[in-house]
Amino acid sequence: MVDALPARPDDIATPRLVLRLFPPAAVEAGLASDVAGVAALLGVAVPEDLLAQASGLAFARERLAEDSAYQPWSMRAIVLRAERRMVGSIRFHTRPDPEELHGTARNAVEFGYGVFPAYRGRGYAQEAARAVMGWAQAAHGIRNFVASVSPGNAASLAVVARLGFVRVGEQIDAIDGIEHVFLRQERG
Repeated sequence: MVDALPARPDDIATPRLVLRLFPPAAVEAGLASDVAGVAALLGVAVPEDLLAQASGLAFARERLAEDSAYQPWSMRAIVLRAERRMVGSIRFHTRPDPEELHGTARNAVEFGYGVFPAYRGRGYAQEAARAVMGWAQAAHGIRNFVASVSPGNAASLAVVARLGFVRVGEQIDAIDGIEHVFLRQERG
């Protein structure tokens, strides 16, 4: 039996998952393809699948270099609590209310996620998304959330639909090409 995953102050927890913030050293270890180093820094098992998320790690490094206050919004490992194993990642693209989202909504924040292939189809993306939105709302008063999804990504389109997002536009992403832009506005 695996020992319980010790909580860290910046963890976001759900019944099945822990969303563990990547410290800058773990971002650097991931970019150096040092999966064992990432595992040691996060305190969980990290599969080689992480290396396929190099663009997310590079994004985190770039944002942190630009703005150290971005850290709490940065990349988080999606960890299966019972197995102490990383199964994907989730991150906010910026701190709240960036200028690039003003045309979509004010006091908004955009997030993205990825679940490793062996763990897809189990609801982890939806559970992690609900958890980070709940954290942003409770801790920072954020009420508007944006997600951009490739029109060919049926699984993510289903996730945003289940989460109550509404399509509000389209954009061209430099890496992913055309994306549908979705907005979820919380009442409160």
